[in-house]
Amino acid sequence: MRALLLSWRYICAHRAKSGILLVCLTITIFLPLAVHVMIGHYEQELMARARSTPLVVGAKGNRYDLVLKSLYFTAENPEPISMRVVESIRDTGWAGVLPLHVVYTARGYPIVGTVLEYFSFRGLQTAEGTLPLRIGDAVLGAEVARELGLKPQDRIITDQTSLYDLAAVYPLKMRVAGVLAPAGSADDHAVFVDVRTAWIIEGIGHGHIDLASTEDASLILDADDQAIIGSPAVTAYTEITPSDMASFHFHGDPSQYPLTSAIVLPKNPKSATLLKGRFSVTREERLRVPVDVVSEIMRLVVRIRRFFDAAFVVICCVTGLFLVLVVLLSLRLRKREMETMFKMGCSRSTVVRLLVCELGILTAVSVVLAGVLLLGLLLSAPSVVRLM
Repeated sequence: MRALLLSWRYICAHRAKSGILLVCLTITIFLPLAVHVMIGHYEQELMARARSTPLVVGAKGNRYDLVLKSLYFTAENPEPISMRVVESIRDTGWAGVLPLHVVYTARGYPIVGTVLEYFSFRGLQTAEGTLPLRIGDAVLGAEVARELGLKPQDRIITDQTSLYDLAAVYPLKMRVAGVLAPAGSADDHAVFVDVRTAWIIEGIGHGHIDLASTEDASLILDADDQAIIGSPAVTAYTEITPSDMASFHFHGDPSQYPLTSAIVLPKNPKSATLLKGRFSVTREERLRVPVDVVSEIMRLVVRIRRFFDAAFVVICCVTGLFLVLVVLLSLRLRKREMETMFKMGCSRSTVVRLLVCELGILTAVSVVLAGVLLLGLLLSAPSVVRLM
């Protein structure tokens, strides 16, 4: 006890040196544990969403981009597929299909064009307002609404796709129909619209001013009893309101409208097997199993974790050498103090006990501090992972 008391008094008297040692030891203990905790939570987050998604259909190409874009709305845009693929799966009667159009952004957040069934599939509910029930409506994820400070009946504008392309489609001003309740998933960081709204953003659908009722003569190039010809001043709407909603229309073959991908929900294992076999022989599309793809990604993450483990061993060795150096320098600086202790009758073993007690106290405090930091990380890990 006396050795501990003397060691504690020495630590308190030399706060700078003791503080440096304390920080080094705490970081050495905390960092590897933090890496394991974060990777563990990251894997949990990824795998939980992947397990809840049976199959994803998309174009041939990078399977990682396809699955990450379909499940987490991140990564590069994969090659698009057409609505024909969705219709062909529905026609088999083997599975339900949830089309996804994830190409554009609004205020930096991904715009997810889909159908109402998606919300029941993910278990999403509105905290305020309603789901997007008409074209031009948007429902915001919980984090999007919180960070942008938006609520139902506010407006959100899509991001400009090109600042220099004069032929580019104008940004669309959308009405916020509702805000989703927090889900603790990628859905909290997305803006959801009806898939038809996504096609309007892409320029496939648009509306025009009602020339028959307009009072602006510059918008009419020619008119007679049979038809009204609009002038070049007539532009597409950039906002969809109830009064002009009927004027919005789409061009081209609906079966060729583009989609990023589609979530496939087989009715039973046999249906899933039949669908996999069917898409295994197609030249343009592939059916992916998200769990398998995400597991591949996590195997890469585990390799990175091994690198951190190896680095941790090196850090421990360096810290050990640093402690040895500090002890040796401390002994030289405390030479007169040691001589005084010897003259007072202290043995060498007593001096060694004092040094061991000092390091023991610093190590114990470092373990406690690392534990507190780790507990805080455990509590905040889900939020940190979602921010990543």
